[in-house]
Amino acid sequence: MMMKRRDMLKLLLAGATALVPPFSYVARAYAYSTPSASDTRFLLVFLRGGYDATNVVIPVSSNFYYEARPTIAIKKPNAHDPESALALARAGKTVEWGLHPALRDTIYPLWQLGQVAFVPFAGTNNLSRSHFEAQDRMEEGLFGKEHSTHSSGFMNRLAKVLGNAAAPVAFTDGLPVSMTGDLVIPNVSLKGANPAPFDDRQAALLADMYAGTRFEPLVNEGFELRKTVAEQAAMMQSENRNAISARGFELEAQRMAGLMRDKFNLAFIDIGGWDTHVNQGGAQGQLANLLGNLGAGLAVFAQQMGSAWKNTVVVVVSEFGRTFRENGTRGTDHGHGTVYWALGGAVHGSRILGEQVRVERELLNQDRDWPVLTEYRALLGGLFQRMYGINTAQLGRIFPGAVPRDIDLI
Repeated sequence: MMMKRRDMLKLLLAGATALVPPFSYVARAYAYSTPSASDTRFLLVFLRGGYDATNVVIPVSSNFYYEARPTIAIKKPNAHDPESALALARAGKTVEWGLHPALRDTIYPLWQLGQVAFVPFAGTNNLSRSHFEAQDRMEEGLFGKEHSTHSSGFMNRLAKVLGNAAAPVAFTDGLPVSMTGDLVIPNVSLKGANPAPFDDRQAALLADMYAGTRFEPLVNEGFELRKTVAEQAAMMQSENRNAISARGFELEAQRMAGLMRDKFNLAFIDIGGWDTHVNQGGAQGQLANLLGNLGAGLAVFAQQMGSAWKNTVVVVVSEFGRTFRENGTRGTDHGHGTVYWALGGAVHGSRILGEQVRVERELLNQDRDWPVLTEYRALLGGLFQRMYGINTAQLGRIFPGAVPRDIDLI
């Protein structure tokens, strides 16, 4: 009998539990004996398209959330309802936040192990809501007039500061902006080849075959539809910067973990498809499917890292969040603030971290989306100082002008 993916992931996570010491022990070990930079592993996961954080880490205590999302909201936590949110609170604490049920068998067990934390109200100070500009500015890691137009990315500068201790890689088709710069960094594509579409010769043969018949209008209409779909697909692919799909990430996570465990210690991967303007869905649907694949990939990655997981930190980001209210097509539009994820054997998990405010209409940025209370350069700067022991001058070369914030992620 074929094993279901849910059962397989439970077994994998059980293995991860056996390989990784209990949370309290890991946290103390990291605090008192920071591993060397060469032993530490960092993976940045970039969700291209602006994922809808509001339906992933859900403000279940907010009545405004349910008013703003009449068809796509996730129900309040209910142990007897598999489509309700999963409570993100320690025993005896008030439940303010919930997790999307698509992550029940993948990310939620890691949360319960104390190996996942979430940072709401996070993001950049860029307000353009343009995929291209927001992604470029974020990957450059600069601010204001320092915008460099791709002369360097912050992960390249981090690798340069770490020197010989860094073994960087991009799991992408081409080198992402974050990895551009003075250092030559390899990229390893995780995508297989796609089947070729009809070429012009084949299209001409089909058109000639049906010319002058009653099927000619249908054939011509079919070609026009094909052209329109191809143009839309090309636009989506452009927004996603040719990133691997969430399903592709799930399939390749094991190979990526093997490379990071044995060869690389500083990595970037981007995952496309998160621009959910239409029919986003709630507990089921488009976003749920994306999250299911993403969660499965991250769970497999955690298990496959083996004993190296205790010195690994994974941070999941996106260029921006989405509108707090659902739109007229049961989706969400480009927003501002979002929620970052931090995963790893040494993460001080089972917590919602960073500055927070109660979710009411009055808090919204421009009456439409999350505000940014934790700026990403400050967050990553504080994390890098803790992980690598770098000093203020070194951090200034990675994130010029940023003031680091240590929010106790590790």
